Amino acid sequence: MPLTIVGDARPNTFEFETSALIKPSGFREYDARWWFGHPGSEVPPELNLIGVQALGMGLGTLIRRLGAGPDIVTGHDFRSYSLSIKLALVSGLLAAGTRVRDIGLALSPMAYFAQFALDTPSVAMVTASHNENGWTGVKMGAARPLTFGPEEMSALKQIVLSGDFDLTGGGSYDFVPGFRETYLDDLVGDKRITRKLRVVAACGNGTAGAFAPEALERIGCEVIPLDVELDHTFPRYNPNPEDMRMLHAIRDKVLETGADVGLGFDGDGDRCGVVDNEGNEIFADKVGVMLARDISGQHPGSTFVVDVKSTGLFKTDAVLQANGAATDYWKTGHSYIKRRVAQLGAVAGFEKSGHFFFNPPIGRGYDDGLVTAIAICQMLDRNPSSSMADLYRALPLTFGTPTMSPHCDDALKYGVVERVVSDFQAMQQAGDIFAGQKIVELITVNGVRVVAEDGTWGLVRASSNKPELVVVVESPVSSDRRRQMFEGVDAVLRRSPEVGAYNQTF
Repeated sequence: MPLTIVGDARPNTFEFETSALIKPSGFREYDARWWFGHPGSEVPPELNLIGVQALGMGLGTLIRRLGAGPDIVTGHDFRSYSLSIKLALVSGLLAAGTRVRDIGLALSPMAYFAQFALDTPSVAMVTASHNENGWTGVKMGAARPLTFGPEEMSALKQIVLSGDFDLTGGGSYDFVPGFRETYLDDLVGDKRITRKLRVVAACGNGTAGAFAPEALERIGCEVIPLDVELDHTFPRYNPNPEDMRMLHAIRDKVLETGADVGLGFDGDGDRCGVVDNEGNEIFADKVGVMLARDISGQHPGSTFVVDVKSTGLFKTDAVLQANGAATDYWKTGHSYIKRRVAQLGAVAGFEKSGHFFFNPPIGRGYDDGLVTAIAICQMLDRNPSSSMADLYRALPLTFGTPTMSPHCDDALKYGVVERVVSDFQAMQQAGDIFAGQKIVELITVNGVRVVAEDGTWGLVRASSNKPELVVVVESPVSSDRRRQMFEGVDAVLRRSPEVGAYNQTF
């Protein structure tokens, strides 16, 4: 199959309708993301439907070569073009002899659950997650509950771009009716809370609107819906619980209604954001500390995995220490944390982005925003005399930032991060003063986390799914130290002219 690299085939041309357009950079570290475009967009697409078909051929080829067999679950999120993309993907999977079980409109965790419920080893979920409209992608796996990592994604990229397909034919397609109800029944199970909780369920008009309100009602919550109507134009804001616009909207609704907690879900329902009853927007890493306190109280000696963007409290919190909890800081990314949780047999894994992973008895090891929401409600149920704000106040005070993302082209961002790491290593070796203090530690498992003498730290890494860098800062001392660290990190970034404007700051 001929492949046309982006720039050579534009919409409304003969080439676009007869060749596979698939930009190589769309094969990312642990899933696939491309700019597909939408009516009126001036940005040229990186993918067309023939390219998606080629992706299906490649994925069907790869899962057989991995020894996973021909069976795969597919689903799609609620975007105007997602069903078309899924059907193009399915046509490629069928050409490669794959037996497809299609669960229809779904959350990503519903597709992961289907791997277990339908006894199907592999999954291909069509979703761009929290990316803006015009983006598409596929989250894939061939060994439940894990999703692909760099090794599998590199193999898939090589197969697709070289046209190295095993087109055996003989595939089959089976639509699975009523799977939404199967998923919800399993999700809520016997989970019931006795405390009457008023919960804002915010879905940003994304796919979670068809799932989250019912799940929360069925465990015993009084649900206050916010933007739960499915609308693929995302009329208010992008469904992303790391986006301050969404968090502000949840805050306003909580204060307006006197709710006990606000819970926000991203576009494919695998992440959860939290606002407490006083309107405080709690970053997900702090929610993770609260949940880790609760879980380690029930299961002393628990091990937790957290990403390098997360608060230092996982290491220093007195309650976690008293409960014998151990914490492992690991690479950011749902696939990385998921694998690390499985490798270490950890009770749970937490990402600052709001991906939370629970092993049995809480979950099955994959990230599910609704499992997280239920765990938060159960935590409140076990603490009937404390509000969400009380539990938040009980944490040691630190001064953190939201996740901030300056633009940087996909082809350039990893090189920029390499230079930033080298700059910090040179400063540390020279004993230089940075942001007012000496550098006492550099954590380079994923980009660089630079730690000062007073515990203030700043992180720079490359985004795994967008043309951006990622910057996070936290200080256990003061907001002034947080600002000083941010300005120092930003000054190092600005040595690279490839680094653009931030999507948000603090």
